[in-house]
Amino acid sequence: MVNAAKRVLVFDSGVGGLSVFDAIAASGRAFELDYAADNAWLPYGLKTDEQLRDRVPALIARLAEQWAPEAVVVACNTASTIVLEQVRAALSIPVVGVVPPIKPAAAATRTGVMGLLATPATVQRAYTDDLIAQFAGGKKVIRFGSAALVEAAEQKLRGEDPGQSAITEAVAGLFGAPGGADIDVVALACTHFPLLAAELAAAAPRPCLWMDSGEAIARRLAHVLAAEEGAPSVRRAAFTSADAARASLRAFESRGFSDFSHIAEAPSFEVAPLLRATSV
Repeated sequence: MVNAAKRVLVFDSGVGGLSVFDAIAASGRAFELDYAADNAWLPYGLKTDEQLRDRVPALIARLAEQWAPEAVVVACNTASTIVLEQVRAALSIPVVGVVPPIKPAAAATRTGVMGLLATPATVQRAYTDDLIAQFAGGKKVIRFGSAALVEAAEQKLRGEDPGQSAITEAVAGLFGAPGGADIDVVALACTHFPLLAAELAAAAPRPCLWMDSGEAIARRLAHVLAAEEGAPSVRRAAFTSADAARASLRAFESRGFSDFSHIAEAPSFEVAPLLRATSV
């Protein structure tokens, strides 16, 4: 029987893309999934547009040369808003990016007040302004940017206590803003943040809907690849920082990864074996 599984590379600056990976793995489609994290440059939200344009398309294109995926998912809101078109221009395969879930959040709110939680870069972008103007006209959108939540999510997946400070700061920034007491939906516009959804919900002063883009990305990916129904499989994961990778390997092992690699620095971005799960 011919293997109908479609090879997909999920790319992020760190472990946040695992929230998207999980949605793809749960989609019931026959995907073979690779994962790459540019964790040496984490977080992207604190890098300049020029730095990301110089690095990310070249890195993803080099990974595509070595791993030959049939599609790439840029599972990072910051990268998607800055370099998605350059990545598409560098590749001859479909590239699926992340769009902040502003449209579904605006449709779901009953109070007319919604929160937008993202990295500082995404919160400030004209791209985000355009999405709000297009899909959330007439709604009050309270924005808060947090880089600390990115690190908290990384800590959680390393098996460490993420602490409460970043959670408290984000919740206060949203619900404590003028009009924030009426928020009933929060759009999570960073792929790291769904990994902290339980902590954020527990700290919020009122029940609300926390929305992310994972399921929408999985549906889009299945459509562009005409993916058949079936069980997904994982192949390998690679990281630009070997030391940081070793601290978070258990999060990948729990998802079925056992083949780990290190990505060399620019300009080669050469992939070489890092270590096996049995050695940790």
